[in-house]
Amino acid sequence: MKLACIQLDIAFGEPETNFKRVAEKMQEAAENGADIIVLPEMWNTGYALTELENLADSTEQAKAFIADFAEKHHVHVVGGSVSTRKKGAFYNTMHIANKNGEAVGEYDKAHLFGLMDEHVYLEAGDSLNLFELDGVACGGVICYDIRFPEWIRAHALNGAKIMFVPAEWPLARIDHWRILLQARAIENQCFVVAVNRAGKDPKNEFGGNSMIIAPWGEIRMHLGTEETIGYAEIDLTEVDEVRGRIPVFDDRRETLYKIAEKVD
Repeated sequence: MKLACIQLDIAFGEPETNFKRVAEKMQEAAENGADIIVLPEMWNTGYALTELENLADSTEQAKAFIADFAEKHHVHVVGGSVSTRKKGAFYNTMHIANKNGEAVGEYDKAHLFGLMDEHVYLEAGDSLNLFELDGVACGGVICYDIRFPEWIRAHALNGAKIMFVPAEWPLARIDHWRILLQARAIENQCFVVAVNRAGKDPKNEFGGNSMIIAPWGEIRMHLGTEETIGYAEIDLTEVDEVRGRIPVFDDRRETLYKIAEKVD
């Protein structure tokens, strides 16, 4: 399974520009033989949160765009996330389409990041993001979600062998990004495919460093800070091998954890 991670320098508050550039990058990835193409967080608008009234996707344009591309090129697309408007509220939404152009997943970011005012402008989702690509159980979360290990574990406990993580993670905390991603891969014995954006917006500089991490924690792909596309091939049998050698899930003590949660 060949993955393509599109580390994009997003044009702040310019959806038309971003759709055009994403289409070009996805075309390049498809021509290079990708089986799965993965996009970064909020690629349609960037963090132009104060302008969502005019910019957020209210017509499912991104969902249709991803599905059409997936069907035309016979490639799976994990559509990072886009700013959306649904039922009068704004969300940070991931769309996933399989290679037949079928929508197989949709997820609204569950943990909103206060330091970037997400909680002021966006509504949080409250559902797991589980889907299949070529029969492989997958999960997807967005950026700040990786600081909540119990949320990633919930996806792994429900069978996810690959966790996709689109992000707009600032350069100032890029060490946290790298360490947290490796920890999530090791503790859940799964592949982690994390795609961060490159470049700057009016308030932030972003760190790139998109990564693909194997279940033992080895880094199979690691990009720098510039806009680029990274590729790696993964073998899903590694997940079963690692989970068989160290049976973490079999050794869990759920009753103990529930007791611990209640301690003052």
